[in-house]
Amino acid sequence: MTTEGTIRTEAHDHILKIIIDNPAKKNSFSPAMMDQLSDALTELHNNDSYWVGVICAEGKDFTAGLDMPKFFGPNAEKRNIKEGNVDVFGLTKRCKKPIVTAAQGIVYTVGIELMLAGDIVVAADDSRFCQMEAKRGIAPLGGAHFRYLSRAGWGNAMYHLFLCDEFTAQRAREIGLVQEVVPAGQQVARAMEIAAIIARNAPLGIQVTKEAASKYAEQGEAAAIACIPAIRDRVLKSADAREGIQSFIERRPAVFQGR
Repeated sequence: MTTEGTIRTEAHDHILKIIIDNPAKKNSFSPAMMDQLSDALTELHNNDSYWVGVICAEGKDFTAGLDMPKFFGPNAEKRNIKEGNVDVFGLTKRCKKPIVTAAQGIVYTVGIELMLAGDIVVAADDSRFCQMEAKRGIAPLGGAHFRYLSRAGWGNAMYHLFLCDEFTAQRAREIGLVQEVVPAGQQVARAMEIAAIIARNAPLGIQVTKEAASKYAEQGEAAAIACIPAIRDRVLKSADAREGIQSFIERRPAVFQGR
């Protein structure tokens, strides 16, 4: 742990573990931490040796949100947004690799938007979620306004976005914002376990699945159907496709190389 907030990374075989490390301030984000998170996600996106990402946090809380004075007002710090980097909220450029997020304790505002920019969420049973921007005179700007809709449906989305209320991990699981709830302290291990299971599959097959699903979410069914021929060519011409068929014939587990 450090006195200044930072984003750390650890390589675990084909998994890149991305760690929010500012527990003294409930893992609130500074502009520098946002830039570091973008760098980490870009490394996950570009590095062929990483097939899955896990985002987690040190301490009792996932994040209390932004360190507001560092983003707004006369003492606001400037962000160093790099051209071509992955957007931490997946609004301009989204990471093509699957991302599992492990959340615990306080999960406020941008914390929810970060986890919804990923793919799968494991929450500790002590997690407390709140999208409270409207209580501060602003509004969600990191994707909550549409990702709540896609995950939870209109009524559930508007219920929590309008009330700005705090809700439990079980409630988040019921409405689809969270996929698993585990005892507090087990969320990171479970997220890593899920990531390891994903990493046993062919990475190209997983990536094009995410690409096609994103195409549907962004452009609708016709666009998702139209991209199938290109996806088919990419996967069927891959070495991993040949390995998958050969392993089936030989009745053994496949050993994929990501190419």
